[in-house]
Amino acid sequence: MRRSLLSLLLTTTLALPAYSAVSAAAPQAAASASPAAPVSTLVKRVDIPYQAFTLSNGLKVLVHEDRKAPVVAVSVWYNVGSKDEPKGKTGFAHLFEHLMFNGSENSPGDFFEPLQQIGATDYNGTTNFDRTNYFQTVPSAAIERALFLESDRMGHLLGAVTQEKLDNQRGVVQNEKRQGDNRPGGLVFYRLLDELFPEGHTYKHSVIGSMADLDAASLADVKKWFTDNYGPNNAVLVLAGDIDAKTARPLVEKYFGDIKRGPVNNPAQAAVPTLSAPKNVVMKDRVAATSVSRYWVVPGMLDKQSVALDLAASVLGGLASSRFDNELVRKEKIAVSASANVTQLHRVGLFSVSATVRPGVDPAVVGRRLDEIVADFLRNGPTQAELNRAAVSEVAGRIKGLEQVGGFGGKAVALAEGQIYANDPEFYKRNLALYAGTSPQQVKAAAQQWLRRPALNLTLEPGEREAYQEAKTVAAAAPAKPAPAQAKPQTPTAFKRQMPAVGSLSPLDFPDVQHATLANGVKVHYAQRTAVPATRVSLSFDAGQAADPVTARGTQGLMLALLDEGTTTRNSTQIAEEQERLGADISSNATIDRTMVNLSALTPNLAPSLDLLADVVRNPAFAPTEVERVKAQMLTGIAQEMKDPQGIASRTLPTLLYGPNHPYATTGSGNAAAVAKLGPADLASFKQAWLRPDALEIFAVSDLPLQQLLPRLEARFGNWQAPATPKGKKVFPTAIPAAQQRVVLIDRPGSPQSLIYGGLVTPLKGSDDIVDLTSANDILGGNFLSRINMDLRETKGWSYGVSGRVQRSVQAVPYIIGAPVQADRTGDSLAALMADVKDFLGTKGVTSEELSRTTANNIRSLPGSFETSAAVLNGMQSNVLYNRPDNYYEQLAGIYQAQTSARLDAAARAAINPNNFVWVVVGEAAKVQPQLAKLGIPSVSSCGRTRAASPTTTQTKLFGFTVRRIAWSSCCVVIPR
Repeated sequence: MRRSLLSLLLTTTLALPAYSAVSAAAPQAAASASPAAPVSTLVKRVDIPYQAFTLSNGLKVLVHEDRKAPVVAVSVWYNVGSKDEPKGKTGFAHLFEHLMFNGSENSPGDFFEPLQQIGATDYNGTTNFDRTNYFQTVPSAAIERALFLESDRMGHLLGAVTQEKLDNQRGVVQNEKRQGDNRPGGLVFYRLLDELFPEGHTYKHSVIGSMADLDAASLADVKKWFTDNYGPNNAVLVLAGDIDAKTARPLVEKYFGDIKRGPVNNPAQAAVPTLSAPKNVVMKDRVAATSVSRYWVVPGMLDKQSVALDLAASVLGGLASSRFDNELVRKEKIAVSASANVTQLHRVGLFSVSATVRPGVDPAVVGRRLDEIVADFLRNGPTQAELNRAAVSEVAGRIKGLEQVGGFGGKAVALAEGQIYANDPEFYKRNLALYAGTSPQQVKAAAQQWLRRPALNLTLEPGEREAYQEAKTVAAAAPAKPAPAQAKPQTPTAFKRQMPAVGSLSPLDFPDVQHATLANGVKVHYAQRTAVPATRVSLSFDAGQAADPVTARGTQGLMLALLDEGTTTRNSTQIAEEQERLGADISSNATIDRTMVNLSALTPNLAPSLDLLADVVRNPAFAPTEVERVKAQMLTGIAQEMKDPQGIASRTLPTLLYGPNHPYATTGSGNAAAVAKLGPADLASFKQAWLRPDALEIFAVSDLPLQQLLPRLEARFGNWQAPATPKGKKVFPTAIPAAQQRVVLIDRPGSPQSLIYGGLVTPLKGSDDIVDLTSANDILGGNFLSRINMDLRETKGWSYGVSGRVQRSVQAVPYIIGAPVQADRTGDSLAALMADVKDFLGTKGVTSEELSRTTANNIRSLPGSFETSAAVLNGMQSNVLYNRPDNYYEQLAGIYQAQTSARLDAAARAAINPNNFVWVVVGEAAKVQPQLAKLGIPSVSSCGRTRAASPTTTQTKLFGFTVRRIAWSSCCVVIPR
């Protein structure tokens, strides 16, 4: 839970783009530690059996059989990444990943279209320094279609790569770069690489590359990149799920066997560079607090010391019970967060330690203490208990990940990583054995060898960042390009290869849901999943963000953040250590309507994990010193939200839609001034009113049968009695403010992108049947092929991604659109969004092709959507919240099948009025305001005053910002404090 809060904060702990003295009042004697399963026993649980074969053209194929669901993960990994790019061609690997989704010779059009037709889930592609991968999970009956598609872009791509596609995807990638760069601290990673690696080193440039190199990429360049790197003998194909090698081999031979060999990329060897002397770098950016960091280049993932260095990072700052957390955050309270991390690459690694300075503290003091703790670790090394907790955390994460066959981290990923990097699909096993068996002496020796070298010392502090290096087309203010001409569809007879039909699809078999009641009346909802030895429990309370008092928003967020910061029998360090020892994860989250305290546990350690969950939720101490410490963290997080475009927009829009006093006009972090005034009594009172057994329902998914799980729940929660004080009650107004179309522009100087965030409140409630509306939104804004995304991203190239979503809640159903767009196209983009929405709701409704694709995707993706226990748990909770039957998801296929274009059009037109949108735009006002002024939107200010007849300027306050209303503009301008 503390980790969830700190995710709001900016630290410079390295993350690759893919691109206390605990309490002044001593706690009672800690609860005795229950025995946990040994690490060695847990390691034996991790097994991904597979069969392997290699085609004559060199394609390596790995097949893992998993029959728990009628789906197959298809994952293709190419042995090429950005480290293989020559000078002047940076960003090519990632740029080509984008081009691989724009159609092939025998499957023209966007790659996502046939994927949606077969109901694929978990589909995407990613590029990093060392490899490029493409993956999707498909219904078993669609495996041939998926193999055809992957083989066609491996062996039959170049005829479909055109200059128009290159120009478009170049623009998309540059907007992806702007989107990351635009965030606070978004330029730090480039500086790290530049400072740590010498000229000519293969890891010196970022995966996404430079604007200049992307500008210069020619059609001949990218085609050569393909022929040099994308041959079958430079790839591995992994099939994991409802398939076996006997079935897979002839299909793989059929679709991949005729592809000719290509050059083999032998990954560049790369030395581990050492700085000749320490480097001190200061960077400035829109950050709420200063952070101090240290960086070293260390050996890569195949080195025998890699695991030891990762364990060192865990002990120093990776675990919740880490030394940095205990000393800097809990005891000395000079940092609001602290961490250590190793980014493991193929040839090198990047070891970082970082702390975000508590406001008012001298950063030099924090930097000195950071160095002293590292020095003490180098002298004395870790304890065996620390290493055990780190190892259990690693193994537990791997066990829980085995439930998924594909996606970003499932079983296919583990096999492919091992094959690509180590020529060993069972590399994961070797690594886990090292985590379980590495000694304190080995960790100490590795840390001494590598962390005693000169470090890059980087300080990121509040201030104005350096000028942004734009793409030449934007810097030159080039006119908007016309939309690229759409390629004429080829007739089937022109295709060399025919796309195979999809076989008979298995319907969704949602797990049977059982219900029980504890002795105190608490309802239990349960489903069994036996894929992995794990149990998930969610304590769901009728509270949510809407339970926050209007005058004290943020009370619930602070209360939740403190649940695991000390109980009447355990302090925060003991709670953290016990979770890590058990391989358990206790977290909390709140939707607008419900508050959940969750447990993810290894079933062999379930009993002590449930003991810990019960203590955390029933007996929080809210010690004054802990309240003040965590409050400082939360206030820093709120301040950071006010610097980030997404945070600014998310905090602004709800009040504009609902009015300031509506329970839904809030965010989880709340109001800084209100949070600053909260004390232990406020938090205890809120907890007593809302987190209590008469507001509780328990949801559980486990490999244990209910008759074994229920007594364990009864023992921890069945004797929990409600307090005599009244239960909390949410009061909703009968009406919300009348909708008024307007634009609120929030000035954020120097932004290379603008974030457009618009919304309206539909007439619907959460309990209404909104399936037709959500299907209509799939076409308008709900997925990659939606109209607004295809227009602004794939046609115009002005955004990395645009979406619209139906945001269901009990009392209201708002419709929200989000679009990060390049700054010089802000006005054009908003005009395009409004036109797209108006057309969809007017004369250009759902087409037969869109209906067919959406229906097929919605039906066929159902089995893959509930592959994991987490998805099943969420589905059960939604069914109860919205009063739906247990088999609701099994009924959906029939509902989707009965949908018509007319039904979807009617649902969208009844819910969404294109003239009722409130648009929040976060960007540089000097560039953006003149663009927005041309749109002709009525100028109704956010504070309710209509525009003056003559150009005048007035100011007021809005959500902690200064609002400057300029009369000649068609929008309000909001200037951050």
